Amino acid sequence: MKPKPPVPLWRWLLWWAALGLGLIIFYVLLTPIWVGLRWAAWIAEFRARRRRPPPLG
Repeated sequence: MKPKPPVPLWRWLLWWAALGLGLIIFYVLLTPIWVGLRWAAWIAEFRARRRRPPPLG
C-alpha cells in the first residue's frame, strides 16, 4: 500500500471558504431568525393564555 499524496492547496482553501460561508449562514443569518420566531411564538402563547377564561370547577 503506497501513501496518499498531499492535498492540494486549492482544495484546502475551498474547504475553509465553504466552512466559513456555512458558519456565517447558520450562525449570523439563521440564528436570529430562529430566535425571533421563538420569541413571537412565546408572545402569542402568553397573549392567548391571558384571553382564555379561567377554568370552571
